Amino acid sequence: MHKIAISPAALDRMTERMGKQHPFGTIEPRKAALLVIDMQNYFVKRGVLGEIPLARDIVPNINRLARRPAPAQRPCHVDSQRHERHAGQLVDFPRMPNDAGPQRAALRGNGYRRRRLHSGLFRVETYLRDRGIDTLLIAGTATNICCESSARDAMMLNFKVIMVSDALATHTDEEHNATLSAFYGQFGDVQTTDEALQALERGDITRAAA
Repeated sequence: MHKIAISPAALDRMTERMGKQHPFGTIEPRKAALLVIDMQNYFVKRGVLGEIPLARDIVPNINRLARRPAPAQRPCHVDSQRHERHAGQLVDFPRMPNDAGPQRAALRGNGYRRRRLHSGLFRVETYLRDRGIDTLLIAGTATNICCESSARDAMMLNFKVIMVSDALATHTDEEHNATLSAFYGQFGDVQTTDEALQALERGDITRAAA
């Protein structure tokens, strides 16, 4: 699991701006959805081309969020790239520099089907709008690539966005924390799994009292 360390400067800016550390400290469960990014074998399975080992560590926290009754009715999986091989041909982005080099070429040639997923796949915006969703909890991999891209896009589409810090994974703590620090206070909120579950609980209490 990543050692999470949000930039003190980002924490200070949020506290000064909002008077609190979490702008979305209360989440209305009926309007929230868990968005799980790229938990597919291409990134999660041992020894594969795109392996992010820490992605395996976040599965329990993703499952905790998915089991939470209200948002768990609407868990979504977003597969940012569909990785698959056909008759030895790579269906991918062969000009990307991170696919270069003999070691990665050997991994590309091992014949696995990279399309197989750990969970279901939805294309999500219309699905979310149709169900009155206005808040997204972002989990999955990689924190600083597809998860960050999805989180920023969601904010620009006027969703309230929480990146769940211990339900996200990438290659290093430095990359993970740089993304969370940059996102926090500029685009949305960053919470741990426990904090997100508590925010959902507060939303239940607030709704019941209304």
